[in-house]
Amino acid sequence: MSGKLTLISSATASNVASVEFTSGIDSTYDEYQIWAVDYYTHINAQELVMQFSTDGGSGYGIPKTTTFFDAEHNEADTVAALLYSTTYDLADSTGILYLDRGSEGASQSDSSGCGCFKLFSPSSTTKVKHFLWEGNNHRHSNAPIHNFVAGYINTTSAVDAVKVRMASGNITGNFYLFGVS
Repeated sequence: MSGKLTLISSATASNVASVEFTSGIDSTYDEYQIWAVDYYTHINAQELVMQFSTDGGSGYGIPKTTTFFDAEHNEADTVAALLYSTTYDLADSTGILYLDRGSEGASQSDSSGCGCFKLFSPSSTTKVKHFLWEGNNHRHSNAPIHNFVAGYINTTSAVDAVKVRMASGNITGNFYLFGVS
């Protein structure tokens, strides 16, 4: 694998409910990446979340098993931690996949996030679909947080659509879907 990225599609969100990639995830690549760049919420303390579909985006209730941890360190040097968070873990759950622990809203000019989601072999019809997320988000009243999420989508059906949104409220940011060859 050379690691060459091919841009499949992009979306610029401006205070919208969600961003969906309902085409372009197929058997062309064994790895797909979704990059979230300069995203932020319009309601304080909301998390970036993701959902998956096996029917082109008609339904997003696919079970997942995940683990979530992060590192944080604030400017005042009063918070420095490496945290495992059971709050955001899933155990064969159809719930939403949490990718960060929440950013302050648009009223905070320095609060935003970015990250890269990697999805492996989404078109397989014999194996579960593994994924990784690594991202950063800044909480105005707290610390910058480096988030790590890993797990698998527990289905042998092909995953062909992804929805990105905030846990509540609208989202603004730039989102890119890449195939990796």
